[in-house]
Amino acid sequence: MKDDQLLEKIEAKYNDLGENHETYLKGLLHAKPINYWEYIGVDTLLSLQNTRTNFKDEEIFIMYHQMTELVLKMMVHEIKQLVYDDFKEEIWIDKLNRLNRYTALLITSFDVMKSGMSYEDYNTFRSTLTPASGFQSAQFRLLEIYCTSLGNLVNDEGKTRLSENPSLEEYFEHIYWKDAGYNRKTGKKSLTLRQFEEKYQNRFISLAKKVQTKTLEDKVLKMASISDALKEALKSFDFQYNVAWPNVHLHTAQHYLDKKGENQAATGGSEWKKYLHPKHQQRKFFPFLWTETEKNNWGEQK
Repeated sequence: MKDDQLLEKIEAKYNDLGENHETYLKGLLHAKPINYWEYIGVDTLLSLQNTRTNFKDEEIFIMYHQMTELVLKMMVHEIKQLVYDDFKEEIWIDKLNRLNRYTALLITSFDVMKSGMSYEDYNTFRSTLTPASGFQSAQFRLLEIYCTSLGNLVNDEGKTRLSENPSLEEYFEHIYWKDAGYNRKTGKKSLTLRQFEEKYQNRFISLAKKVQTKTLEDKVLKMASISDALKEALKSFDFQYNVAWPNVHLHTAQHYLDKKGENQAATGGSEWKKYLHPKHQQRKFFPFLWTETEKNNWGEQK
């Protein structure tokens, strides 16, 4: 592009904004060049590992979970675009392929946890983290709400407790993840769950109302037709995120909490063997894409 064409485009851009382009050009004369560490915020990012003990592997534990939260943020970023914008099928496939790559990263990265920390050190410093738990990841819950209707986040046992026409609030009372901290026989909730609800539940309900009839599931159901390529991309995301990843998480927990038959409790106090298993969670984003046999065997697939 020639210099005069570039200046014309710059002038047109700021004219459209009702601004004087010369003011911005003058400002550019005094602007400092951007560098990598400021743009990425490297110094801030690397200062966020605040350990509670002197065990060296606790810093690994923190960084791994921070990395996971960044990956989840990338996923939510892609999903929100599909929810709020209208795209052609090829864009859907592209973004689902991105989601599948991000999920693969979550799955393979669990080796950092499973093989990258001292068994003895982890089982010592983890007690200082109580009642904090990865269960309290809000982004995990936000992603689910964007992806599918709340009815798909209630397992079979929870569905037996729902009224005939449940409200959004009622769905949240019986959503699968509350089983990690709610003893329905005694009516008592763990501190981990109570803290999580106090901080995030109103936000979750507000989002669920906002995206009602607009989730990924809703938008796919409204499509006139679905190609085989799109169907496979949707099923891959559903399976990788809702079966493969929870299974890897479960196996990692078994490595640290039950390796020697101790059957130790999770920091959040959940029945982790039951709660983490996809057969218990029964979370499916696109149940209409799966056969009855596949749904009945959910969580048993490898």
